[in-house]
Amino acid sequence: MTILKILEYPDPFLLLKAKPVQNIDKETIQLIKDMAETMFNAPGVGLAAPQVGSDKRIIVYNPNAPAAERSSDSSIPSDSPNHSDQDDHSKLDQDGSSGKNSGNKNLDNDHVSELKESSSAQSTNRKNNMEEYRAIINPEIIAASGSLISENEACLSVPDYSADVRRFSKVTVRGLNMDGKRIQFDAEDITAVIMQHEIDHLDGVLYIERISILKRNMYKKRVKKRLKNS
Repeated sequence: MTILKILEYPDPFLLLKAKPVQNIDKETIQLIKDMAETMFNAPGVGLAAPQVGSDKRIIVYNPNAPAAERSSDSSIPSDSPNHSDQDDHSKLDQDGSSGKNSGNKNLDNDHVSELKESSSAQSTNRKNNMEEYRAIINPEIIAASGSLISENEACLSVPDYSADVRRFSKVTVRGLNMDGKRIQFDAEDITAVIMQHEIDHLDGVLYIERISILKRNMYKKRVKKRLKNS
């Protein structure tokens, strides 16, 4: 598999509408595998074909992505150092603690051993999760309901930025799997956000188009300034 180059705003290709896949051939399957490899390498929890320069209506995503590990594609990076227009929150350590002293400074050897085994098991689970992905060909949202704020939503194609985005809390998605079989499922919460974010990409829509004009213009001015100085 190959790590593909992820296009970044303001690349005009990101604003084009992707075309439906007519034939799921070896080239299509290889593209999907490369997209998955690229998504995990980024790292992100979802990726759409236009983000890697393909005009096919294809998305891949990590079905095991918990909300706590995302900063979305998009594409919604798990660990990218994105700038947020929200107040900073206290960060959690990898074990889920706040990083503050819990009061037990001294641990006996057995307890230390247990912690190491637990950490090793968590690492193995993360690795197994990273190896799993799903692909949807020609996806479409056929029903949507509810509302939520996708906090600090970010995108691999919109680097160094994140913002709150209002999304539907539940969507029904229809499309094809890699075998060409028709699939349909309901997605809620983080998975619903991923579906909306990635399918937006297929329609040439970046998530910054769904935030306020003021915030969007601020980001665009920053990008222009960076490009001018580069």
